[in-house]
Amino acid sequence: MSDCQGLGDCDDARMQRIYEYLDGALTHDDIAEIKDHLDGCPECFEQYDLECVIRVMVKRSCTEAAPANLKNAILDRIHSSNPVEA
Repeated sequence: MSDCQGLGDCDDARMQRIYEYLDGALTHDDIAEIKDHLDGCPECFEQYDLECVIRVMVKRSCTEAAPANLKNAILDRIHSSNPVEA
């Protein structure tokens, strides 16, 4: 059962624990406690769900390859703004 009853009184420390839960950085007992809290607290579950969506989007974005010509365009700009002395 939630100790905040979804009334907006979950604090930053509670959210930090939820982030640790998402990161897999908790003990089995702590995991059970967070799961119970999420089951009883719509406010925290909403934040948890949002964080899950954000993490999926970031992970997907990190696996997409940049266009092939991007590296060359960046290097061209670097070289044109910072000429090498002979």
